[in-house]
Order: sequence, then C-alpha cells, then structure tokens
Amino acid sequence: MSREGGSSATGAAGATGVDPEELWLAPARPRRGRRPAFSREAITAAAVALADAEGLDGVTMRRVAERVGAGVMSLYSYAPDKETLLELMVDHVSGELAAEDISPTGDWRADLKAVARLQRAQMLRHPWLPAALSTRRTPGPNTLAVLERVLAALRPTGLDGAAKLEVFAQLTGFVAGHVGHELAQAAAARSPERAAAEVRYLAAVAADGHHPELAEVLSAPGRPLDPEATFTRFLNRLVDGLDTN
Repeated sequence: MSREGGSSATGAAGATGVDPEELWLAPARPRRGRRPAFSREAITAAAVALADAEGLDGVTMRRVAERVGAGVMSLYSYAPDKETLLELMVDHVSGELAAEDISPTGDWRADLKAVARLQRAQMLRHPWLPAALSTRRTPGPNTLAVLERVLAALRPTGLDGAAKLEVFAQLTGFVAGHVGHELAQAAAARSPERAAAEVRYLAAVAADGHHPELAEVLSAPGRPLDPEATFTRFLNRLVDGLDTN
C-alpha cells in the first residue's frame, strides 16, 4: 500500500503497525534534512481540522501538507503514514480531556459519569473520533494523563489493576458507541424521506403477527427525543450496575 493510503503492517508494533517507542519517546523532530518551518503539532492540528470538517476520508498526507504549506514528502519525517498520523490526532484531541478538571472526589461512580460526559462532548466536537477509537491505539501522553486520573478515581473501588483498565475501556467504548449512534440518528433526521420510510417499515413489521413483543413496544408512548436525557439514562445503567466485588 502506498504511503498516502496508510500502512497495513502489523506485528510487534501493534495492530496499526505503529511503534509506540519511536512515536512517543523519540523527539518530535524530523529524522533527516534541514529543520522545516512547521512542527509535528502543526501537522497534527491541520489533520484534526480536516477530519472535523470532512471526516477521516478527507485526511490525506497531501492535503495536510497543503494546509501547513509544506511538500508532502517532508511530512513523512514526522508521520511516515496515515496510521501514525491518526495516532497523533487521537492523542491531540485527548489533550482537551487532559486539560479538564478530573480530580477524584471519592465518589467513583460520579467521577466516572463526569468523565463520560466530557468524553461525549469531545466526540461530538470531533465526529471522526469514535471510528478512530474502534481500532487499537497506543496511548500517547495526553491519553495517559486522562487514564491516570481515571485510575485515581477508581482507587476507592478496591478493584485490581486489570479490572480498572477494563472499566476505563468499557466506559470509553460505551461513549464511542453511543456517540456514533447519536451521529447516525442526527444524519437520518436530516433526511425526512428516509425517516418516514423507516416508520412505515417498522409499522409493517409490527403488524405482521410475527413480532408480538416488538408490536407491544412500538404501541407504547415514546419518550421525547432528548439526546442528553437518553445518554444519561444509558450511562446510569452502565455505571450504577458495575460490580466491584
């Protein structure tokens, strides 16, 4: 695969083929040539802006290079492929969470819910993020800063280390999945024809006699469409139901 399309390598560096030691521990400077008039931070910020505006498909090394006023080949010293660039992008936006006050209060359930709400707001600002998180990512410094605070918030639970990491992964996965659904619902609402077709389809299924449980559910009064309230209900069910025994 060409550099423009990303790398498909796998192995010791992880599912994305990115070497975390080289990415996060090596100095953020080009490996060869003279010092350019841009930085890894500028490249990453340009890629995030593109993704925010056009989705991940709009992010190519060539278009990022155009945004920072550089030749595309010079970018490869900072990000040799799109997978590496995506790692940088995820950690870049994680800096928004790292800057938030996530200080433990002693009420770990309340703390987890607060983190989840911050995550949801972050993912709504960056609609490409849920999809980016669906594959394995190596945690960069901003991501690790958020993780450190969540682990501190979970200290009162008495859970072992592995279980704490599982809780954080479960929470983040829930938020990413929920936001992905929210975004899909919002897109569908912008197409009245599609929404009307879905209503007609479900009405036909409910009337076919083969789905009595679904028919009963659909005949009940619906809840008002309130994304905030819906997220809160789902979040409460998840966090309040966590077993720390």
